[in-house]
Amino acid sequence: MNIYVLLKRTFDTEEKITLSNGQIEEEGAEFIINPYDEYAVEEAIQIRDEHGGEVTVLTVGNEEAEKQLRTALAMGADRAVLINIEEDVEEADQYTTAKTIAEYLKGKEFDLIIAGNVAIDGGTGQVGPRVAELLDIPYVTTITDLEIEGNQVNLVRDVEGDEEKIEASLPLLVTAQQGLNEPRYPSLPGIMKAKKKPLEELELDDLDLDEEDVEAKTKRIDVFLPPERQAGKILEGELNEQVKELVSLLRNEAKVI
Repeated sequence: MNIYVLLKRTFDTEEKITLSNGQIEEEGAEFIINPYDEYAVEEAIQIRDEHGGEVTVLTVGNEEAEKQLRTALAMGADRAVLINIEEDVEEADQYTTAKTIAEYLKGKEFDLIIAGNVAIDGGTGQVGPRVAELLDIPYVTTITDLEIEGNQVNLVRDVEGDEEKIEASLPLLVTAQQGLNEPRYPSLPGIMKAKKKPLEELELDDLDLDEEDVEAKTKRIDVFLPPERQAGKILEGELNEQVKELVSLLRNEAKVI
């Protein structure tokens, strides 16, 4: 079974992020594998171990993403592909990424493609479904369970606090939701083996693409941190007095009633 995992290098949102002129300052920032993509990597490894085959992790970005690809290889993936668009593309968006990935995968033999549900930096959840549409294969998003029996795939999908059971067939693209599994930490032997595993680096020319083919369809206007939250108020006094004060605050300050 040939499994591809779509992986993104993202900012570690648990670390301090600095903005300058509407852009995130990368110098000094910490980068990680997008956490939802870690679920995708783990699921791919478990499926390969059960059914055989190969796991390839694939990312679009710049050469700095090699570190995150090596981490995925240390987790247990078999090979990695980095499509470096830094020198060819000035502005990239979800269309750019999906078009590039789909062009690479066209003509490749694959049974299953797994992506993270969303990236924690942009949060659009578009890349996986866009790739599936471009490849003309079915897709199921936000999965929390996956079982393969022959060519049939039984899935459980998270739907706003409930779940939906779906049957699909291979080839298929799915996006991983929190709860699908518990991603493993790279072991020391895994880290050592990762250094010798193949990591292929390509550019747009290698895919017969140019900048116009992957030109962004959206434009970033501004990036800003959310406003600091004001301290909450503690209501005191008798219950009926608290209720009156609460209604007054909701009407006059919050202006929600």
